[in-house]
Amino acid sequence: MKLDLSSPQDRLLGKILDQQAAHSGSTRFLVTDDVSITFSQAADITNRLAAGLVAAGINTGDRVVLFLGNCPEMVLLTLAANKIGAVWVPINTDFRGEWLRDALTRSRPAMVVTDQQLAPRLTDFAADLDGASLVMVGTDTADARAAITYASLLDNPPLTPDYSVQDYGDTSAIMWTSGTTGKSKGVMQSHNNWIRAIVDGAAIMYDSQDDDVCYCPLPLYNSGAWITCVYRALIEGIPVVLENKFSVSTFWERINHFGATQIFAIGAMGSFLMNTPETASDSQNSLRKALIVPMAPNLWDAFEQRFGVELLSAGMGMSECLLIANQLECPPGVPSYALGLPPKDLDQKLCDDNGDDVEDGQPGEICLRAKAPHVLFKGYFDAPEATAATYRGDWFLTGDMARRDPETGVYFFSDRKKDAVRFAGRNISSMEVEGVVRRHPEVADVAAYGIPCADLVSEDELKLSVVRKPGSDLTAEALCEFINDNAPYFFVPRYLDFVDSLPYTPTQKVQKYLLREQGNAEGTWDLRESSFRVRR
Repeated sequence: MKLDLSSPQDRLLGKILDQQAAHSGSTRFLVTDDVSITFSQAADITNRLAAGLVAAGINTGDRVVLFLGNCPEMVLLTLAANKIGAVWVPINTDFRGEWLRDALTRSRPAMVVTDQQLAPRLTDFAADLDGASLVMVGTDTADARAAITYASLLDNPPLTPDYSVQDYGDTSAIMWTSGTTGKSKGVMQSHNNWIRAIVDGAAIMYDSQDDDVCYCPLPLYNSGAWITCVYRALIEGIPVVLENKFSVSTFWERINHFGATQIFAIGAMGSFLMNTPETASDSQNSLRKALIVPMAPNLWDAFEQRFGVELLSAGMGMSECLLIANQLECPPGVPSYALGLPPKDLDQKLCDDNGDDVEDGQPGEICLRAKAPHVLFKGYFDAPEATAATYRGDWFLTGDMARRDPETGVYFFSDRKKDAVRFAGRNISSMEVEGVVRRHPEVADVAAYGIPCADLVSEDELKLSVVRKPGSDLTAEALCEFINDNAPYFFVPRYLDFVDSLPYTPTQKVQKYLLREQGNAEGTWDLRESSFRVRR
């Protein structure tokens, strides 16, 4: 049952679970190969877990770090923590060494929950956790590493949550950014941050029916996985399948196994699926709707036709504002790749580096101002200076660039500001360059980015890192010829490297800062040293 959450008093994640259990108690909520938990069972489990957290010394505002994969325990612990006013903090399960130490210690946890597979990674810096208790999932027996087990947290009489002392603006979670531009920051999310993104965005787009089943292959340290899958399923009263890993080779088999009808995926996943050999049975699957962000416009129709799936327009979100724009209020005929319009609880404008408004049709940084309480994030955890740096007055600076169509008022994404290449007085969209390059039939993957110009301070040179398809002997000159034929002349790169692979985060975002740090190699192709001549 889709819950009515128009009242702020109902916008508490733990309370939503209790409400859904009252309405849809026997309906499946969390599903894996081995486990199926109904909403009623989830409500009972989380009340017992909440009692266990209190017994373990967890208080309001304390941070419970979750170093776990996609498992029911992960979801249940978030809801249990929120039922007592604690804050849950997911940690990237691919982190090791100093990356893991940094995320853990900067979270200042009162408790760390992990499993036997991941626990050994904590051994070297357990002393750095300032006495945080360690909870082990997947065993009934305490050991030297953890005096507390998940089973022991459950072995408590259920707690009755007191929602009267909670507010929908309270911090529910801290989400560490994925690190595409450098050091991660802990984004503090309120209950309402999650709920507005679902109620005013994702739930409307998916328009779920009673027989829908959501499939979640993205890791649960990704905010999109919670908005489009887990917490949306909670609010809509439908099952969500928790998959531990995305696999191209078994994707459709797994979809059909669970009877999944909905999915949220990262754009690279869509490209990977399209790169598989076509078969006569491609459209014979249970999937109905897919939100793939971003989906290359040139692949949109082909994906829908090949797999028989309706693709949903993505809109835009970011960790600091989980819903920035969507196409729900747009006029007819808006392209699928458009961001759309901001929701009614946001003011939005586009500005240049000086904070001045840009003209319609010109790229500018997206700046946001909340028109209602608890719309934007609550700041970066333990980083007031970093928080202040993202504001100009009461306007939040997103770091994303867009253009506004003068006729419709619709916004179109241009680039990440830090990924925009500033050359000859213009901001070149790396995303638009990549879109052109990907159209070449011998290109498997590409990253476009800027590296410092040796001649002009504050200017960049455009560089491409290109992955060729197997067996391709594509040359830099041939690729530049293709770019020159199909795009503005300034899309032709100054530098180009052919590489075996690109550095992705676990959520399939290219870490361009790593490519920039690497700079040019001895074999880097240089336009100025080649025989190729750009046609203007």
